[in-house]
Amino acid sequence: MTDDERVSAAEAMRNAAEQLTELLGRAPESVSALKPTEQGWEADVEVVELERIPETTSVMASYQVVLDPAGKLLGYERGRRYTRSQVDRDRR
Repeated sequence: MTDDERVSAAEAMRNAAEQLTELLGRAPESVSALKPTEQGWEADVEVVELERIPETTSVMASYQVVLDPAGKLLGYERGRRYTRSQVDRDRR
């Protein structure tokens, strides 16, 4: 697939969020990372896994999503879980 056939970054972000919503039954909060790869796109998508009151104690999860160049979901994996108020410390 050529660069002309690859979906735009904005479209890849939308596709990652929409397709993950279908699989998880939860709407993502955000796409925190997106990068093109030789196989298509890789994205990190943040999802509320458990809503709590106050919201700062809600449990979030970061999903790594793999898309083909056309923006179709090839796979996903839940990475880390954290509370909404948690601040990343030297994430590598």
